[in-house]
Amino acid sequence: MNAFKGTGVALVTPFHDDHSIDFASLKRLIDHVVSGGVDYLVVLGTTGESTTLTSSEKKQVLKACLEYNAGRVPVMLGIGGNNTHAVVNEIKNTDFYGVAALLSVSPYYNKPSQEGIIAHYTAIADACPAPVVLYNIPGRTMSNMTAATTLTLSHHPNIVGMKEASGNLEQCIQIAAAMPKDFLLLSGDDMMTKAMISIGGSGVISVLANAFPETFKRLTHGSHEEALEATYSLLGMNSLMYLEGNPVGVKNLLFQLGILETDQVRLPMLRASQDLDAKIKAARQH
Repeated sequence: MNAFKGTGVALVTPFHDDHSIDFASLKRLIDHVVSGGVDYLVVLGTTGESTTLTSSEKKQVLKACLEYNAGRVPVMLGIGGNNTHAVVNEIKNTDFYGVAALLSVSPYYNKPSQEGIIAHYTAIADACPAPVVLYNIPGRTMSNMTAATTLTLSHHPNIVGMKEASGNLEQCIQIAAAMPKDFLLLSGDDMMTKAMISIGGSGVISVLANAFPETFKRLTHGSHEEALEATYSLLGMNSLMYLEGNPVGVKNLLFQLGILETDQVRLPMLRASQDLDAKIKAARQH
């Protein structure tokens, strides 16, 4: 699991203005982040707008990412949901050839008990042919995975890590203090990466690494001073990424950088407003 230390990039899924998938921009993006030094790709996560892709499109995107990456860095695949049976079925119907790990978000909307979360992930881990990384993001799911729940799941032989985006550093410290030595504690918040590494974390699954892979290479692999400088350099841009929802901000940034053909997203998201576009332009000048 050393492959998943450092920076993983939560890839966006580029679209044309007609909302079809823009595979040329996807190839350009993958070349950009891999040449920039990211350690692995995360495909079809929330940032990839997986909830608005059809099953057929998901297969096409995964196939394209594996082809364009050409084995340069490991690939982690996102499959999650709040219907355990459906998630297990999707895993069983997915070709994991070339996929090194699965990222699966904690069940959203249902607000299950901690015991329910443990049962959900146990079913997924038992069914999955690849190692599983948990994902706690209570701001989206409305249900926090406690440190005790994460630690219980960390002893499952097919659960190898946790993407933690609770924003609760004390909870992260509780996990780090008692987790197995080979368990991966990954930041799900770009600005928390340095702090997470300092308490025993292994890196980040990042949104902004789509645009700034070199910055995240310094953040996760550089000296203490380099990591701090990299963190500070993101301050002006990071909050703009979420003003109108993710991945609206980062797609606009990638469009401004010439990596994407357009900053199109799929409903219910809307592409960046003129106001956000101007704020991102201004942030790039600093």
